[in-house]
Amino acid sequence: MKVSLTEKENTFLDALFNKESNGDYRTAMNIAGYSKNEYPARIMRRLKDDIIERAEMALAANAPKAVLSMTGILDDPSALGNREKLASAKEILDRVGLVRTEKVEHKGVASAVVLLPPLKEDKDEDAEEE
Repeated sequence: MKVSLTEKENTFLDALFNKESNGDYRTAMNIAGYSKNEYPARIMRRLKDDIIERAEMALAANAPKAVLSMTGILDDPSALGNREKLASAKEILDRVGLVRTEKVEHKGVASAVVLLPPLKEDKDEDAEEE
């Protein structure tokens, strides 16, 4: 059962994912008005699921930027930093579930296995062997 968040916790989460704190817990805590004596670990434990949910949303929100970054490389493939942009874009898209699909082509010789019933032994052959 999801517990409703306080105004301070919501402010903290908003601050954690903005450019001012840039993901720094202590800065986000200061913005939200937490005491300097408050331990970040205690807040992290309580808000873990909400932090993960917001992180997923932040990645999803940046998926279009990642796609445009990848396709922008097509226009200027020799620009500096393209390798890093491509790697970052791939990581973001992988994490939001847009992974590269691989197609495997199977080429081979068609083969069949024929199962035959066991041989019936003739009674005459058994007699000759004895």
